[in-house]
Amino acid sequence: MTNHSQLVSFIWSIANLIRDTFKRGKYQDVILPLTVLTRVDAVLAPTKAKVLRTNAKYKGKLKNPGPQLQKASGFSFYNTSQYDFDKLLADAPNLAANLRNYVAGFSDNMREVLEKFDFDNTISKLDSAGLLFLVLEKFKSRQDDLHPDRLPNHTMGMVFEELIRKFNEALNENPGEHFTPRDVVHLMVDLLFSGDERSLKQKGVVRMISDPCCGSGGMLTIAKNHILGTDEMKGINPDADLHLFGQEVNPETFAICKSDLFMKSKTGRDAENIKYGSTLSNDQHAGHHFDYLITNPPYGKDWKMDEQAVKAEYERGAVGRFEAGLPRISDGQLLFLQHMLKRMKTAKDGGARVAIIMNGSPLFTGDAGSGESEIRRWILENDWLEAIIAIPEQMFYNTGIATYIWILSNRKKPKRKEKVLLVDATSFWTPMRKSLGDKRREIPPEKRKAILDLLRAYEEGEYCKIFDTEHFGFRKITVERPLRLNFQASDERINRLDEVKAFQNLAVSKKKAPKAKAKDEAEGRALQEQIRVMLRMLPNTLWKDRAVLLDVLDKAIEKSDLRLPAPVKKAIITALSERDKTAEICLDKDGNREPDPDLRDTESAPLSESIHDFFDREVKPHVPDAWISESVRDHKDGEIGKVGYEINFNRYFYKYVPPRPLEEIEADIREIEKDILEMLKDLQA
Repeated sequence: MTNHSQLVSFIWSIANLIRDTFKRGKYQDVILPLTVLTRVDAVLAPTKAKVLRTNAKYKGKLKNPGPQLQKASGFSFYNTSQYDFDKLLADAPNLAANLRNYVAGFSDNMREVLEKFDFDNTISKLDSAGLLFLVLEKFKSRQDDLHPDRLPNHTMGMVFEELIRKFNEALNENPGEHFTPRDVVHLMVDLLFSGDERSLKQKGVVRMISDPCCGSGGMLTIAKNHILGTDEMKGINPDADLHLFGQEVNPETFAICKSDLFMKSKTGRDAENIKYGSTLSNDQHAGHHFDYLITNPPYGKDWKMDEQAVKAEYERGAVGRFEAGLPRISDGQLLFLQHMLKRMKTAKDGGARVAIIMNGSPLFTGDAGSGESEIRRWILENDWLEAIIAIPEQMFYNTGIATYIWILSNRKKPKRKEKVLLVDATSFWTPMRKSLGDKRREIPPEKRKAILDLLRAYEEGEYCKIFDTEHFGFRKITVERPLRLNFQASDERINRLDEVKAFQNLAVSKKKAPKAKAKDEAEGRALQEQIRVMLRMLPNTLWKDRAVLLDVLDKAIEKSDLRLPAPVKKAIITALSERDKTAEICLDKDGNREPDPDLRDTESAPLSESIHDFFDREVKPHVPDAWISESVRDHKDGEIGKVGYEINFNRYFYKYVPPRPLEEIEADIREIEKDILEMLKDLQA
């Protein structure tokens, strides 16, 4: 197997060749397509002569010689050009034209892959800069190392990820794309197939595996190897019939994935099942349901490009993929999870299991009634969530954030029904000998096995907690407190009227004719002054009962022979009022307590408890005059309060660390002060 770091160094030597012609962020336009071409050329080399003979034999005689050419090449793709890398380099003056001829000689399925690189434009730039021969010669010199037998898909993916990280680190591009390291993928695959070993060993077993964000195909490949086995690893069932399906929105990673699967399979079946485009807006496997689904979606990446299609599908309700709700536009992780759950085989057809790795946001972002909370509610109320495993930080090449593996299934074992296992595996790591970007830690096989054993045991302990699904739910109730106001017709409060819109509008005319407008506004100003005079005639008393104030005000208005619109009267009452906790409670026209908007609050009652019992215990002793608003209700069950779900992972595994003794801290401070004084003496000397 080709050494990963050596290969990255080799490819960076190519970057040094092209740095004056291509910007840093465009190095991949050269390196990625030529890496794929080099690998493909190496794979087809042994049967190249046979393909050319077959093509000459059937050219013009068969309408579609494709099947014969595929048979001759030994793969589902072929190349009928007279050129290969050796012949291309032998004719340096015509290299650009010959290279185009070589690319055009590929079968349609492989040409589709190469077109995603926009390689023709790259050929032109390299040729005009006099670099085409040098770059192609470099790749040819390491062709054996780039052969898929020596550079497997996942190692190629690791190389690709490190290159992309290097290409873009100065440009801050693709912040949401996180290639999944091999150790994390192996853990996810172990967890995905856990408990299914017996069924997977059955003779003639057929399984469909999907990755809706398949990238360069690493997860699909490792999942397949886990079941079928490899030269280095024994699989569950080498005779299993596995069908891989994937979709990828990035053209370069799509091309790497599809070309690699073409090279690994004689039939090309899996490669044909890799589709290009956005899974969210254009699901190209809509007619399929899968036994296993696994992915690493982009973290914190917006879905604005897919917004119109996603919202249209949301409006379709249960028929669409996003019936549960829509997360905020800035993060689409939970959209991918909904998609995967909608693409599970039904329980009656055998059911499915899902493994997805996400950051912490999907666990708790969003209040009750929000899109995120409704998606969690949908998952938990359908009892699909089996376990969440918190893995160590600093596991990814381009981010050190905390991540969580979710395991979901619609065929949970009886003891796990209506339960969720939380596993704190954040300490299950060893330091890497050499960091790769932000990746400084790894999960070795023995740690991986320990995590898997925790999932299988399904018992509470230091690293595991088991909860009922309802435990994560709460009902958010609105707590009201009564409005208490005092009133006084003081100059200060009367002057507040000038700041109230309804009072200001009295002197604003909607008429367009200048004379009529001026007359209207003059009459309005006169009415404003009449109101001020009327209010100044009120006794300068501090009323603590709104009913008494209203009675006094109504009599004064009647005595002044004023006709006041309701908004103006309300403006007067507001201007004369101030909050006063010693005042009488304000009552509405039906005699009910009127709530004070400024004192309105919310409380979250556990779903497992009556909101009234919770209120009496947690709220009433502190604010005896409070009550629960019955107008705020859940949109699904119609009960008082909005239902929400969140999984505050850290709360369940928090470990208190007491502060150091004060004497120890003081001793440290004295040592620091001593060092500072010594440094100052040295400076003075």
